[in-house]
Amino acid sequence: MDKKVVNRKSNDAKKNLLEEKVISISKVTKVNKGGRHFRFKADVAVGNRKGLVGIGTGKANEVSEAIKKAIQAANKNVVKISLIDNRTVPHDYTSKVGRSIVLIKPAKEGRGIIAGGAARAVLELAGVKDIVAKSLGANTQINVAKATLKALQAQRTPEHIAELRGKKVEEL
Repeated sequence: MDKKVVNRKSNDAKKNLLEEKVISISKVTKVNKGGRHFRFKADVAVGNRKGLVGIGTGKANEVSEAIKKAIQAANKNVVKISLIDNRTVPHDYTSKVGRSIVLIKPAKEGRGIIAGGAARAVLELAGVKDIVAKSLGANTQINVAKATLKALQAQRTPEHIAELRGKKVEEL
């Protein structure tokens, strides 16, 4: 039972170190018999710039509450990504969420993050330093962010592939 408490504390310590970046804020209107009801929707990305990143969405009557809910949702969805030399991704990958398509490619050292909008926010918070990303489909910000995260999660290092095949990297 003590081990569970320790794990929770270490998870909380990790989450406290995460930075957050608001991807988008939008006003949502629901029309009722009595009139219009306005709420706010916020999309947030969180990360520690060292390989942990997550995305979350929150809705509330006020913008600040929506952002708080989105941060909580993002902290629950934090994932670890694979990086080479703590700066770029191992290989090209194209991912699709909804009608948004994102292509990510590794880049040489010193190139920087060449991406726009929501993809850039996710890549910065993930700790990627050199990458080229291009949004090819619809530019819905939350779907672009999700597609970028999906592409980052799909990255496989040579060590990981060797482990799956039961071999050493030198044998491949």
